[in-house]
Amino acid sequence: MNSEKSFTGLASIKRLTVLITVAAALTSCHNSDDDWDAAGAFESVETIISTEANGTLMEFNIEEGQTKKVGDWIGYVDSAQLYFHKKQLEAQIVSTISQVPNIPVQVASLYAQLSDAEINQKRMERLLKADAATQQQLDDANTQVEVFKKQIDAQKSALGITTATLEKEVAPLQRQIDQVDDQLQKCKIINPVNGTVLTKYAENHEVVTEGKALYKIAPTDTLILRAYVTGNQLDMIKLGQTVTVRTDMGENKYRHYTGVIYWISDKSEFTPKTIPTKDERADLVYAIKVRVPNDGYIKIGMYGDVKFH
Repeated sequence: MNSEKSFTGLASIKRLTVLITVAAALTSCHNSDDDWDAAGAFESVETIISTEANGTLMEFNIEEGQTKKVGDWIGYVDSAQLYFHKKQLEAQIVSTISQVPNIPVQVASLYAQLSDAEINQKRMERLLKADAATQQQLDDANTQVEVFKKQIDAQKSALGITTATLEKEVAPLQRQIDQVDDQLQKCKIINPVNGTVLTKYAENHEVVTEGKALYKIAPTDTLILRAYVTGNQLDMIKLGQTVTVRTDMGENKYRHYTGVIYWISDKSEFTPKTIPTKDERADLVYAIKVRVPNDGYIKIGMYGDVKFH
């Protein structure tokens, strides 16, 4: 009787062990990499911000890990010499403009003489009609009026030439000021893209030259998963297709995201050694890019799996 009970108990234990083993195998199969169609690593569009001026970094307020928006003030390169040069050019323009003649004032006396001559001309016309003056006197009055008119025209022409010459001297000075203004603007360090600062290459009060890298920034609110598929998987995907992306949390736990395929390479390449594909025996694969919204847990360089729907 005891032997029968022992045999029954042993059989139950064996059946339970088989069930656990099968369940574990099913679970393992469900969570295996075979359930995922592609794998890759996350990346982002990294932008290296460089200075466009030469000088000392008078202000450079940025640290790695900071989030910056377009238009954020970062700092500036010393621009004192440029400012002084601009003031010198502005003084030259003022000096040149001061030499421009005031044409109405310059010809005012001639207009006064012309007015007197015209009055005399009309008086001679009246006297001639009254036989109180001769034709010669009227002719002289007419000639005097014409002389003053020609003098006024000549004076206006001369003053106009002087004005035009001085204006031509001012134009290049103004262009130089425009150039200095552009250089002054380039002394300002304004963040051009939204993103997180990845690397800082310079420090405050450091002397920099044009083209010197200051910091590297990349948008992290949306990351790009570059994954690889085999040729026979191309029929499973298309641009704009929604896919599921998985990242590893550790201890066999995962985070899942919804991504969108926005680029598929039209050229094959050899499989990267660090990126397994669904068919690891494939030598040639095609790269795809999946845009994935980031909740803050995805990091650049992290690996991810892709499941096609």
